[in-house]
Amino acid sequence: MSTAATPHRYPTWLPTLLGVFIAVGPAATDMYLPAFPAVEASFGTAAGTAQLTLASWFAGLAVGQITQGTLSDRFGRRLPLIIGFTLFTIASVGCALAPNLQTLAILRAVAAFGGSAGMVIARAVVRDLAEGQAAAVMMSRLVLVMGAAPVLAPSIGGLILIFAHWRVIFWVLAVYGAIAAILAWRVLPETLPEAKRLRLSLTGQAQRYGQILREKTFLMHAIMGGCSTFCMFAYLSGSSPVFELGFGMSPSGFGLIFGLCAVALVCGAQLNARLLPIVGLNRMLTIIARTSLCGTMVLCAVAFSGIHSLWLTVAPLVISIGCQGFNNANSNAGALSRHAQHAGSASALMGTFQFSLGASAGLVVSLLTDGTPRGMAAMMFCGMLGAVIADLFRPNPEQRRSTP
Repeated sequence: MSTAATPHRYPTWLPTLLGVFIAVGPAATDMYLPAFPAVEASFGTAAGTAQLTLASWFAGLAVGQITQGTLSDRFGRRLPLIIGFTLFTIASVGCALAPNLQTLAILRAVAAFGGSAGMVIARAVVRDLAEGQAAAVMMSRLVLVMGAAPVLAPSIGGLILIFAHWRVIFWVLAVYGAIAAILAWRVLPETLPEAKRLRLSLTGQAQRYGQILREKTFLMHAIMGGCSTFCMFAYLSGSSPVFELGFGMSPSGFGLIFGLCAVALVCGAQLNARLLPIVGLNRMLTIIARTSLCGTMVLCAVAFSGIHSLWLTVAPLVISIGCQGFNNANSNAGALSRHAQHAGSASALMGTFQFSLGASAGLVVSLLTDGTPRGMAAMMFCGMLGAVIADLFRPNPEQRRSTP
């Protein structure tokens, strides 16, 4: 389908389809988390080394997003999605056949480069169709579909490990990528008309990125979103060793804890959509950033006190992760609110910043892995502290409108 969608009018099923696309990344991130010990045992490497493949995945997402955003502004939304998902599928097959950890890490980066198309271009499609609070509401609906990935993926991965080798997980991801490529080809409408596409040289694109980065509204929202992502990926990188090694849980048991946090994420996103018309985007960001910071502070207190309690660890974790369901949609909508003409580039910059921080979170947490929640908790706290600091410098559009 090549007909451009009319702005602010879209099929009711489109958010579901975009949710399927944007969920490729979370599914590929989360499904193999329970397999970390099995991957290390298979390759004969030390505990914590499998987390390096997660860091390479985040690095691939960071590099891929800045590329995918530029391509989607130049060639429309559909073609880069089709190519990206095809690359993801091929690389996932390579992961299933990887002979060693180093090859697996490289192929994970390649898969992330392709899979990033779904994450950045889905956000750009939202911006093509809506803006401001309406975009945040639509983004929250995406998170409902996207949230099924972290709820189901670790449980599916744990179930696969009961009956099959960890490599089967990547065959399943390859099938998902192939389905996403077909849907992008056959179902997705083009939301960026030819007349609105940007044909910029490398110099022109660099200048465009510079222009976006100098805009304070974008920058502060992007920093808030990036710091929240740092918190989220510190949790993603550290949770498997904490619960499987530290608390002695099985992969399926870890999947249940992970699913509980994911349910909190989805519930937060849906509650966000209902509360936004009442509370407002700006105030909601401030409230949730501080709530998440309090959750990570409690988690740090439990971790560093030496209290070895599963539920005292899980409770503040659920609160902190649930807040990300608010943060993700709202920081994205706020960052893109002033960039309708180059939503792909702005979305790519934000995604690159977020996943660069995510890669660094994965690397740092892997170095701090000791079977306790301390490293994970400390990095989650640092991420949310950064988000709260950025919020203090964020322009308040409501105040600006009221200024004479």
